[in-house]
Formats: sequence, C-alpha cells, structure tokens
Amino acid sequence: MKILLTSIPVQDPIRAHEIYTSILGFESREFDPDAQLAIVVSPEEPNGTALLLEPCSGTFAEQYQKAAAESGLPIIVFGVNNVTEELMRLSEAGIKVRPDLDKPEWGIQNMFEDGCGNIIMLEDLSD
Repeated sequence: MKILLTSIPVQDPIRAHEIYTSILGFESREFDPDAQLAIVVSPEEPNGTALLLEPCSGTFAEQYQKAAAESGLPIIVFGVNNVTEELMRLSEAGIKVRPDLDKPEWGIQNMFEDGCGNIIMLEDLSD
C-alpha cells in the first residue's frame, strides 16, 4: 500500500496554492479556483504523494486546524536538505519562522507558519 494523496486544512485554497507553489516551491498538479481545488506535489517527486490543500472554513477541520495551531503542533512535516538555509529563505520570502526547537538526536527541526492557518515542521534530511 502506498500513500497517493493526503490533505491539510487551509483557510483559502487559492491563496494556499499561491503560497505553496510560489514561496514553498511545490508544483501544481491540479488547480481549479472555481472548484476550490488545489493539489500540489514536490518537484523532487512529481509522481510521489500529492498534497490536497483542503478548504476548511465551516467544517470540523477548521476546529482541528485552530486547536493544532494554538497548541503549537505542526500539521505536517516536510523534509529539506538544510533546515537552516530553508528557514532563512522562507523568512526572506515573508514566511513567519517559529523559534528553534531542541535539536534531537535524529536531526535538526524547526517550524514555520504557512500563512494558511498551519504550523509546518521541517526535518533535516542530510543527517
């Protein structure tokens, strides 16, 4: 069994699509603004797992997203080759970076806000 598609709640899928493609660096797999449909993929694995930017306004997912953010919990973890460089790049692009976490034995981690209501964690893949 393989994961083909997963979703994360976003307040506005059209805005999220813009952020995820133009700032975070994902590629658009499917985008239909009229249908509020936005699916992105990693350019490193264009045929890999896709991410549905799921509209959550007025749904149970909106409560989940809010509770996760208020608790400081990430909604998803993305892997990058250099967390420090990626966080610097994102910060320069206007993304709000969260304070450093402890550096666990299995890699450096840090979090940022995606601008769509979520906290995202980065894990360093270079270790």
